Amino acid sequence: MLLSAEQRAHAQRNLPRYTSYPTALAFQADQAAVGQGWFGATRPDDRLSIYVHVPFCRRLCWYCGCHTTITHGYERVAAYADLLGHEIDLVARRLGEHDGLTHLHFGGGSPNALNPADFQRLVERLKRVFGLRPDAEIAAELDPGLLSDAFIEAVGDAGVTRVSLGVQTFDPRVQALVNRVQPIEQVAHAVQGLRQAGVRGMNFDLMYGLPGQTVENVHDSARRAAEMRPDRVAVFGYAHVPWMKKHQVMIREADLADLDERWAQAEAADAALVGAGYVRIGLDHYALPDDPLSKAAMTGRLRRNFQGYTDDPAPVLVPIGPSSIGQFREGFVQNLAPTDQWAARIAKGEPPLARALALSDEDRLRAAVIERLMCGLTVDVEATCREHGFPPDHLAGGLGALDALQIAGFCVRDGGRVTIPEGARRLMRVVAAAFDARLPVAPARHAKAV
Repeated sequence: MLLSAEQRAHAQRNLPRYTSYPTALAFQADQAAVGQGWFGATRPDDRLSIYVHVPFCRRLCWYCGCHTTITHGYERVAAYADLLGHEIDLVARRLGEHDGLTHLHFGGGSPNALNPADFQRLVERLKRVFGLRPDAEIAAELDPGLLSDAFIEAVGDAGVTRVSLGVQTFDPRVQALVNRVQPIEQVAHAVQGLRQAGVRGMNFDLMYGLPGQTVENVHDSARRAAEMRPDRVAVFGYAHVPWMKKHQVMIREADLADLDERWAQAEAADAALVGAGYVRIGLDHYALPDDPLSKAAMTGRLRRNFQGYTDDPAPVLVPIGPSSIGQFREGFVQNLAPTDQWAARIAKGEPPLARALALSDEDRLRAAVIERLMCGLTVDVEATCREHGFPPDHLAGGLGALDALQIAGFCVRDGGRVTIPEGARRLMRVVAAAFDARLPVAPARHAKAV
């Protein structure tokens, strides 16, 4: 398909994914000391969500934009696992009273860069130290191409309830072009083993815009993914930023699709998944109708955080590991990103925070408007202003900025009510950006809107 001039202009904009507002680019090093005090301000009825970052992989995928390191021996990873245990204890001592752990998420990198015993020990330590609630979700992002039967067994023994597999594509040629070879039979074996181990929730990550991808092979990969019936599927666009991720120079720009083709690839994945019975969730997620994410979307409980779309209601997100981001009522915090610097702080028994951002009432208001647009595709801006203690016309400037977008068909305004039509879902970040008071930033710091 060919995009209209308006679609093309906005699809090429560098915009945040709005997993938070303000985004991580706004975090400040000089606020880190203030952020350290927020750990102790938790309340007795606060439930905790914890994100654990494992910044290691055993292979380098050339499309990767994650904070990770390739390791070929285990000594460094083992030392890291020990330091994570120390950070867990350090954080537990700093937290105030709380009501236990309701969501535990392992991300990376690849958490299965840990050996099975170390992974299981970490999960058990987190359960014990923070008090796992009986209804808690334990989730892990895993590389299916390097997922051993022993690790699958450890996942089951640790009580993991949800796994996200980085599938990306089933096309062998595309896999070779991005250095992530994993035959479909290998992924199917991982899915079967994880389900037999007792993992109830299965997520797949797919991509479009990779070198060698076409409308046809993107549709085929999404169709094959749907046949395995994961509960959730996320479809992300490849962001080519070799000036930030040096290994991406291995991907030839000549092999990348243009904007019209990227859009068509995203539409092809959408058609395959919706045709297979999946429900659209927000910007780029899909879920089976009876999945908790679909139910949260239907009832207005869907949320957006640093792991993407979630039904996790916990008011506190605790960061563990280098570069991890946390969220408290008072604001956001982020750990040091360089693993050696993070490790040095932990070894000294000191908090490893690098940056933080205290939230203003204005930030909270804009965050609420942006989150509702990103999650539910509609928001009553004036009512939201009143709920946050502002006059109903406080965001009149943002509403006014939507006039041109409404003419282009990206949104519909009815007084203070803003709605994104189904056909404009892929450009919802453009509509949300009208309420972002911190734009613009350096163009290269955010991915393209499509």
